[in-house]
Amino acid sequence: MSYVPERPSQNLHAFAYRHAHIAQARIHQKPLVIWMTGISASGKSTIADALDVALQAQGRSTCILDGDSVRGGLCRDLGFSDADRDENIRRVAEVARLMLETGLVVIVALISPSSASRHYARSIIGNGSFVEVHVDAPLETAEQRDPKGLYKKARSGLIKHFTGIDSLYEVPVFPEVHVNTQVLSVDQSVAAILDWVARGDAPT
Repeated sequence: MSYVPERPSQNLHAFAYRHAHIAQARIHQKPLVIWMTGISASGKSTIADALDVALQAQGRSTCILDGDSVRGGLCRDLGFSDADRDENIRRVAEVARLMLETGLVVIVALISPSSASRHYARSIIGNGSFVEVHVDAPLETAEQRDPKGLYKKARSGLIKHFTGIDSLYEVPVFPEVHVNTQVLSVDQSVAAILDWVARGDAPT
């Protein structure tokens, strides 16, 4: 599936506000978007929560954009068709970019099943500020965890277009970070992400 976004109006011209540069200078950190992708129950939200705590302990200013939270507000008008999933990801990427401009480290926990839509999210945010983290777990493991009972409902036909069951998840080919949550603990997964962030902070 290829994702081709609608072209914005040619009559829109964003004003070059100075607040973004001022905020980044005040916070004294490299702003990033850490984009966690993976099937439901792979561990994205749990790792995002622990990562948020760890980053704040380092003195970083952070925020989390979680899939269920944005679905309940910003994207509550969207369903789960391929087009709606792509639009969901586009909206989250646009919000993440605005937060990035204020100097924050933004943690996104979103299934984001399509390679094309993840690539588009990267293009919105900027390649140098986008860290793709594949939170990986075998489908069997995710189904065994199933904390919300979603896989059971999908298997019984109560939920349609469920990623991993009757909707495809396209595995990232070259993510910046890959964590296998069948093997790694939450702390180990967080450490792997922090290691990448630290290397990104190092002077070149």
